[in-house]
Amino acid sequence: MKSKFVYVNLVTVIFILTILFAGCVNSNEPASAGGTSKIYVSGAFALYPLMIEWSEQYKILHPEIGFEISAGGAGKGMTDALSGMVDLGMVSREIYPEEEAKGAVYVAVAKDAVVGTMNANNPYLSEIQEKGLTADTLKGIYIDQTITNWDQLAGSSNGDPINSYTRSDACGAAAMWAKFFGFNQEDLHGIGVYADPGLAEAVKSDTFGIGYNNINYAYDAGTGEPIEGLAIIPLDLNGNGEIDPEEDFYSTRAEIMAAIGDGRYPSPPARELNLVTRGDFKGPTRDFVLWILGDGQNYVEATGYVSLSEDRIQSQIDKMN
Repeated sequence: MKSKFVYVNLVTVIFILTILFAGCVNSNEPASAGGTSKIYVSGAFALYPLMIEWSEQYKILHPEIGFEISAGGAGKGMTDALSGMVDLGMVSREIYPEEEAKGAVYVAVAKDAVVGTMNANNPYLSEIQEKGLTADTLKGIYIDQTITNWDQLAGSSNGDPINSYTRSDACGAAAMWAKFFGFNQEDLHGIGVYADPGLAEAVKSDTFGIGYNNINYAYDAGTGEPIEGLAIIPLDLNGNGEIDPEEDFYSTRAEIMAAIGDGRYPSPPARELNLVTRGDFKGPTRDFVLWILGDGQNYVEATGYVSLSEDRIQSQIDKMN
């Protein structure tokens, strides 16, 4: 009786261990014949809409592949990738040497940019859109805090305050916005708001608000025009106090995409968008990323992003190989 009891318990333990082992299979490993595999992705809000499009198109071709995708900022994407919580981290900034030292391997997959935003009902809007803002002016607003009211920008004497908003989460948008005027995200002053949609909503709700967003959260995906309630702040790139014709490309998403593509809109705040993994890309994840760099590029511009050059794409494929 005792030996039978021991046998039954041994079988039970083996069964439980088998289940636990099966549940720990890395989703980066190839799916077995007739099986399924799930790719986990997290990170930058900037890349999230395009990643959703890519995953939906890829599932049509490969129904055996599932996806779990969440946005939470570039910092979360990097942390999750390095910790093995996800297969791919979406990172909308450059990859730092210390991250590579921890095992981060990455490829660029598309481009977009960060733009300054203000409330569409701001009484100083027309003057700001005629003059634009320089990097030094933005530094005065976000870093030095020497520019604190709209009078200093528009020449009035109403005393209306500039309410600056910034991202509270570690993100590529804030990193690129700050880098445009020579600083880092942690140097930015302002009211902290979580996520791209939250920052856009904060500025929309504040007549005297100023902020910044990735272009796909500043422009309406349907109309291609700035989201209702938001206005785009043009950058006075040559510092002459006015927006010249060659600096005027903010009316529609298509216009600024073209300016990003041909370099008229500077980098930063334009930048490449990256996918990061820990160690080498492998298994279904590698297949998916190679597809992104191939046929997946057909969906980039239609989703509101800028394609990489053919040479740049090839260099990323070579990097994976």
